[in-house]
Amino acid sequence: MREDFLHYIWKHKKFQINNLKTTAGEPVVVTSVGQHNYNSGSDFFNAKLKIGEQLWAGNVEIHIKASDWFLHNHEQDPAYDNVILHVVWEDDTEVFRNNNTPIPTLVLKDVIDEALLNNYKRLFAKENKWINCENDFGATDAFVLTNWLERLYFERLERKSETIESLLQASNNDWEAVLFKMLTKNFGLKVNGDSFFSLAQSIDFSIVRKTQSNPQVLEALLFGQAGLLNQDVQNAYYSGLEKEYEFLKVKFKLTNSNVLPIQFFRLRPPNFPTIRLSQLASLYAAHQNLFSKLIEGNTLEDFYNLFKVSTSQFWKTHYTFQKESKASTKTLSKSFIDLLLINTILPIKFSYAKQKGQEIDSEILEIASLLASEKNSIVNAFNALKKVSKSSIDSQALIQLKTEYCDKHKCLQCAIGNALIND
Repeated sequence: MREDFLHYIWKHKKFQINNLKTTAGEPVVVTSVGQHNYNSGSDFFNAKLKIGEQLWAGNVEIHIKASDWFLHNHEQDPAYDNVILHVVWEDDTEVFRNNNTPIPTLVLKDVIDEALLNNYKRLFAKENKWINCENDFGATDAFVLTNWLERLYFERLERKSETIESLLQASNNDWEAVLFKMLTKNFGLKVNGDSFFSLAQSIDFSIVRKTQSNPQVLEALLFGQAGLLNQDVQNAYYSGLEKEYEFLKVKFKLTNSNVLPIQFFRLRPPNFPTIRLSQLASLYAAHQNLFSKLIEGNTLEDFYNLFKVSTSQFWKTHYTFQKESKASTKTLSKSFIDLLLINTILPIKFSYAKQKGQEIDSEILEIASLLASEKNSIVNAFNALKKVSKSSIDSQALIQLKTEYCDKHKCLQCAIGNALIND
């Protein structure tokens, strides 16, 4: 038995509402269960009850065992003198206010619907399951699932917007600077995402503005800060980058001491950090006001055109500084641009619209619905239970579902869990 289940029962009145009685035998009439409190203090504020012949307005505290009152040291907190009803699963002791008057107690175990309790026990049965509802997920009603995934998609956008708002505050409301940090992180993908983000954090965006008109200078800045210009390489391109970076380092008082090491291991050559940094430099060399252009864009074609960039000339015949390879034009692939849209562009557009008080949910949904579902362990596992992820809306929602609900056993706050418990 979990306390949040008792909260759920009380909040939604999932008990026999008629003929309720306290442990002392007084009748209880629930006019209002009160406001659910997710912070410190009583579990429900401003409940309205009639106990016996007395009308009460105050707080409700809920425990599995009545003795948990003392386990949580409520007897030492004057704030709990406002509790008008102690709701418990098991009544194993009497609880008193500071003036020694007993707090009325209601035992839920005796008044809960048996089918609801059995569904709850089944959902939370202690088995070796990937998620609590994996045996029933496949039978989830399509309408419930579709609506819940859309809501979860926007929950994930809200969560990402918190990071963006934090970066915005740190950069004095410079949206271009925030975009650069977010894009750089996502150019690093999973393996180098944190390293690339630390790289972006090590450079004031004003330096990017001053260097972006010259692609090679911008490359020198990025490669140098990434710690990739400290090798023994003998070619004109590398020597030029070294010389340029030494000049930039002195001019702008640069340091890369906090930049995390860049990784090549377990990466396919097209995702090598050298290639991605060159593409990033080309992107900023091609667009002086990238943020404004992305905000103005509202179709996939707009974004694909903006990101139609490749590496500089040297990297057309190289993946690393040392070894020459077969010539190829290393443009950003459609699938890579899609990941940038999912993880950077749409969250940025959502956050910007939110700050400006604009409503663009339908525009974001339209674009996200056209992007293919991501493929990762979470999405693959859900699809194995039920083929559900058809677009990036679904894949992002499923990540949110797994990390914020399933892993935290918040089934009672999940539309799927609610449907199964109330079935």
